[in-house]
Amino acid sequence: MPPGDIAIAGCGPAGLTAALLLTQAGQRVTLFDRFPAPGPVGSGLMLQPSGMAVIERLGLTSQVMSRSARIDRLLGLSASGRTVLDARYDELPGPPSYGLGIHRASLFEVLHEAVATAGIPLEPGREAVGSTLDERGRWLQFADASRAGPFDLVIDATGLHTPLAPRCGRELPYGALWTTLPWPQDGPFRRDRLEQRYRASREMVGVLPTGHRPGHGEELSLFWSLPADGHAGWLERGLDRWRHDVTALWPECAALVEQIEDPAQVTIARYAHRQLPHPAQDRLVHIGDAWHTASPQLGQGANMALLDAWAVAEALRLSGDPRMVPALAVQLRGWHVALYQAATAFFTPLYQSGAAFPPWLRDRVLAPASRHWPGKRIQARLMSGLTGDPLARLGLSRLDYS
Repeated sequence: MPPGDIAIAGCGPAGLTAALLLTQAGQRVTLFDRFPAPGPVGSGLMLQPSGMAVIERLGLTSQVMSRSARIDRLLGLSASGRTVLDARYDELPGPPSYGLGIHRASLFEVLHEAVATAGIPLEPGREAVGSTLDERGRWLQFADASRAGPFDLVIDATGLHTPLAPRCGRELPYGALWTTLPWPQDGPFRRDRLEQRYRASREMVGVLPTGHRPGHGEELSLFWSLPADGHAGWLERGLDRWRHDVTALWPECAALVEQIEDPAQVTIARYAHRQLPHPAQDRLVHIGDAWHTASPQLGQGANMALLDAWAVAEALRLSGDPRMVPALAVQLRGWHVALYQAATAFFTPLYQSGAAFPPWLRDRVLAPASRHWPGKRIQARLMSGLTGDPLARLGLSRLDYS
């Protein structure tokens, strides 16, 4: 296959991964990012067996695992102590698997270092605001009125608020406060669990181990559910009131929230549910959050982005023509994306909403059903990103962690 000229807008996990895969395939790739110095945004995330199948093919498994925390179980309890979520990776058939809690900065650094090592050109401070098509190919337009091109293919990995696609979807009524804290060496938390506590679905606090970030030591992410329009009210009530709310729901978090002395230590994350109706266009494809976004209840965001990037490279391998890549990549990923969009839309109100019925359904029907076969296996496959068998469709296989 002769090399083509490919532009990637955005240096998140989707953009960096696509750049590495396409460069390995012999393409000429240029990365563009709007920030003067590309970097991660956010706190902790979960890498699932689905996403790790791509990390393995990049040859970056050891680097990622050395900075991560092995997660064997997701455990959620109600304020009264009732188990409402208990998902275990050992319920998966096949090779041993688990999740990985990792700070976004750690994942970014591994991917960014690999891009630099591969010598992939990266142009920072180039904010893409649109694209145009002519007989020579696709052009990227930037905020400073300059443009770059023509390209055989443009990949939009600019995220939720992409300027390269029309707005769609809806904002979700709940978001979350996030912060990163040192791991308490003598604390009550398990290094192999993501744990959460709920009061109905109005309040939720969670702790995610995120491994060892270089220069920071062992860490965790603390998150607190919050209405999307509630940040100003949270600031007005003050940290003392918030510390009281957190410890009333989960007393063991007292030592964590005492470390937060300034609201600036806490970041508000707002969520949206959206899926572009036309992610594939002539010489343009949208991937990751630029194509589809949802709440993080199923922990799939970064993993879906990695799979999207792999689908682009696989579409190029199968077709041999960059012009065919957008439609084929979306065909390879469309079923899995639609499946998880539907699943996330169903599960989100069970854990983040002000209504009474969703948590009742969660606690009285779904939680008991998930404790027995086949509920335990269904829950494990859904959590691991493997429902819908996305790996086989993409020519990937699960990483054997043993």
